[in-house]
Amino acid sequence: MTPNNLCLSVHQNQRNFFDSKKSFELNYRIKSLKKLKATIIKFEKNIVDALKLDLGKSYAESYMSEISIIYNEINYVLRNVKKWSKRKKVSSSLLNFFSTDYIQPNPYGVTLNISPWNYPFQLSISPIIGAISAGNTVVLKPSEHSPHTTAILETIINEAFSRGHVDIITGGPKTGKNLLELNWDYIFFTGSTRIGKIIAEKAAKNLTPITLELGGKSPCIVDTGVDLDKVAKRIVSGKFVNCGQTCIAPDYIVVNNHVKDELISMIKKNIILTYGNSSIKSDSYGRIINKNNLVRLKEILNKNNVEFGGKIQEEKLFIEPTLIIEPDLNSEIMNDEIFGPILPILSYENENEIQTIIEKNPSPLAFYIFSKNQKFIDKLVQNNKFGGCVVNDTLIHYVNPNLPFGGIGPSGMGAYRGKFSFDTFTHYKPILEKKTMIDLPFRY
Repeated sequence: MTPNNLCLSVHQNQRNFFDSKKSFELNYRIKSLKKLKATIIKFEKNIVDALKLDLGKSYAESYMSEISIIYNEINYVLRNVKKWSKRKKVSSSLLNFFSTDYIQPNPYGVTLNISPWNYPFQLSISPIIGAISAGNTVVLKPSEHSPHTTAILETIINEAFSRGHVDIITGGPKTGKNLLELNWDYIFFTGSTRIGKIIAEKAAKNLTPITLELGGKSPCIVDTGVDLDKVAKRIVSGKFVNCGQTCIAPDYIVVNNHVKDELISMIKKNIILTYGNSSIKSDSYGRIINKNNLVRLKEILNKNNVEFGGKIQEEKLFIEPTLIIEPDLNSEIMNDEIFGPILPILSYENENEIQTIIEKNPSPLAFYIFSKNQKFIDKLVQNNKFGGCVVNDTLIHYVNPNLPFGGIGPSGMGAYRGKFSFDTFTHYKPILEKKTMIDLPFRY
């Protein structure tokens, strides 16, 4: 079967499955989520091994950033999905006197999830949890750049789900193009802004609703009066996890000039404490996904003065945690998302300078502030657009299922996690049932 015919066949099979209403049955949704969790537990070691081969992730990093998040997500949904799925009665208006008004959650239908390579397990499974909890069917198109994880995803999905309920189609850009030519009821995409624009254009032809989880240059602002050692520790953990290949990693630091040198010193210290004097020997430090991405990062380094780190071993897809001090605001490193273990550090004297730097790359996916000054924090939060903000830490907002996760403008549209995932894949039908006993003449 040709790739295009395979896409058509799977899509039609999904349409038939959804039309059968089986995926909409609450007990079936709950059973499917439990089976998914049991299957992940069964293949947990295989997932860890695959992530090691694809991205050089340690067991601890794989479990914390990819697997445990999924367990928590499934557990959270299982505890709440019955409540979320109930119709909600709402007040009638005076003009609709003697009516019963309510909102009925219903699935969109046949959905497509296109997932990335940087967290290839977690970001493939998490949207699926939201989609099936709401009663949809799902086709997963994982990234071709993380083949070992794609292989274990295929095993898990084929064992956990009935065909037509959740399916996986593997392949490269041509497969993705074939899938986007089909008429979906919802498309969920995680990846680059460039590809996100293509997804949006394709979806617009059929007026298909979409969620785009993209990226951007997420700033990290450091004020005076903070514990710089603790700040550095939290920046290092957020920036260099997964070798810097995290869409919400601090992309660059903007630090008050009075504490700049001390912060740089503390970051260097904490890089060494975390990964040792030779990070290539560290079991906790990952690798760049492929040679193309490594070459791109190498070219960025060649155009800047390296303050710390910078060693590269191409054959091992290794780049050392690297610091760049005061790069030109108009340089490539300050105009494109880095997506690697390179951290530019800029300084400011006054708050206007912070705004000038940030406005070069507006509407990032994440926004980090280290400060004890509430007025300073509030002003930055109010004056800037961003997907999500963390004060005095990095990354941790993602793991709270009570917070929506998503971008704005060039960093994306829509949100998910927890109840927000259920909402994303749900159409809330407004329904009004009018009584016929009384018919007031004035309405005519």
